[in-house]
Amino acid sequence: MIKIVEVGPRDGLQNEKRILPTDDKFMFISKLVEAGLKTVEVTSFVKPPAIPQMSDSSELFSKVAAHLKNKANFPCLVPNLKGYETAKSLGVKEIALFSATSDSFTKKNINATVDESFVRMKEVAQAAQKDGIKVRGYISTAFGCPYEGEMSVDKLISVAKRFLDLGVYEISVGDTIGVATPKQVKSYLDTLISEVGLDKLAMHFHDTRGMALSNILVSLEKGITTFDSSAGGIGGCPYAKGATGNVATEDVWYLLNSQGLETGIDFPKLVEASTFILNKLEKTTESKFLRAYLNTGKV
Repeated sequence: MIKIVEVGPRDGLQNEKRILPTDDKFMFISKLVEAGLKTVEVTSFVKPPAIPQMSDSSELFSKVAAHLKNKANFPCLVPNLKGYETAKSLGVKEIALFSATSDSFTKKNINATVDESFVRMKEVAQAAQKDGIKVRGYISTAFGCPYEGEMSVDKLISVAKRFLDLGVYEISVGDTIGVATPKQVKSYLDTLISEVGLDKLAMHFHDTRGMALSNILVSLEKGITTFDSSAGGIGGCPYAKGATGNVATEDVWYLLNSQGLETGIDFPKLVEASTFILNKLEKTTESKFLRAYLNTGKV
């Protein structure tokens, strides 16, 4: 069984200019759960001016907790101790922390260097361990940065080990601007797996340059079994110009299905969730397979 971490409600929506009503976000999450997704990232507890789309994080999570409890895992991103305390008070059971391999990127993102980001995260991670809350780590710009260019595997390994020192159960390795190639992914994973361990790794690819599925296939061949994706291919990174292209959950499903791999996803219900949110955003999908399916009605 391959694990899909659905990041559409958080990573997918965070870059959207159209601010959606909380009820629409909740319906989107409900439909994703109905489609069989067992891990759905709900929101991030950030200051509203930073990411206005996430300004209803408390209201949204409270609604999810009240109506979808025990139906799936609902992790949330937290940037600092204040965000953590809010998440904890609402009953969040899993949080995600984030840094990058690039100082330039983290300065644009959270006004801190990579080193400074780990100082901030340490107190959050320690509080979470004390409170019995699971912690996942995100590494942005793992393969390339919009400001510093290609990032070395040594920097990636250094940041990954620092996350392990925080006690995270899993590290999501992010190709934030979609520049990774299969050759690079294979090379980096060879080193990363030997240094960090296969069971601690997940992959988060963007399809900005059309390489996401090829990179996922290479990752599968290396033994990776957890992948982040976004329903309908919505979203990107607000701090990396042009970094649209979260890989679509539909495209990942099609690739995995073609390999005979199980995901537990009910595909027609996934399509229902994606078309719902795309209509609310008044957007067409970036997913090639979803477009083909909507045009032909055939898998």
